[in-house]
Amino acid sequence: MLTQAQIEEYNEVGAIVVPDVLASDEIAELCRVTDGFVDRARSVAHHDDIFDLEDSHTQQQPRVRRIKDPHMHHPAYGRLVRHPNIVEILTDIWGPNVRFDTDKLNLKSANYGAPVEWHQDWAFTPHTNDSHAAVGIMMDDMELENGPLLIIPGTHRGPVFDHHADGRFCGAMDPSKHECDYASAVPLTGKAGSITLHHARLVHGSASNTSNKERRLLLLQYRAADAWPLEGPRGDYAYYDGLLVAGAPVEPRLAPVPIRMPLPPALSQGSIYENQKGSASRYFTPAGESPALAAVK
Repeated sequence: MLTQAQIEEYNEVGAIVVPDVLASDEIAELCRVTDGFVDRARSVAHHDDIFDLEDSHTQQQPRVRRIKDPHMHHPAYGRLVRHPNIVEILTDIWGPNVRFDTDKLNLKSANYGAPVEWHQDWAFTPHTNDSHAAVGIMMDDMELENGPLLIIPGTHRGPVFDHHADGRFCGAMDPSKHECDYASAVPLTGKAGSITLHHARLVHGSASNTSNKERRLLLLQYRAADAWPLEGPRGDYAYYDGLLVAGAPVEPRLAPVPIRMPLPPALSQGSIYENQKGSASRYFTPAGESPALAAVK
């Protein structure tokens, strides 16, 4: 599915956009299902095992910022875990043995949508090697104004930055340290049905949605089957073994990659949005306070 040029771009930049991975009818189904979940959230007043809510969420105006583990809650999401086009892209990058990790659906309401501060996924989930990446399924056209994924090219080949504040993990880098050239940020934009693929060590974030369009990005995390989580498998071994989407189980491969453990754990638990409430400072400004993208334009 990937060309050699796309593979080289992924290895060099740390991310690529691949167009037309999902068909229009698949995207339409995902949107219908997601609309149903958002409507269902009207009866939810607090974060729970499915919904992570915006602070401004109300019954009259439901605002869901994340659906947790969507593959466990509806088959339309679950089918994507082993979608043949996605699996082929991952085997093009890593070879024949690939394991699913976890997923989440991040939603940004029109004219709102909470930002996500700069971070590396690797800070949350260190493994024995860094053949680990996230696939982002664009359910809507991704444009600069509606808060697309922003990346700092090449940072997947650098250090793992500190994601702690006051001695505790907070899931966010401190922008006041100027550890990255944030002005070099590149947006991953494209049409609905496209996917993004970004390396777990790549520094990335996203601003608020300042447009009048929805922004829904379904993120599925994968790793090569020889990349084993240092904190241990999620669930029991039978569950872990069942997460293989291609190939066969293999022994862990140890690689000389930088590691920081996400410990002590964040004071606010539940999602990255909650974790980042403990950050020392922020880069992105929520919509309504000031132009959220001013710092990256």
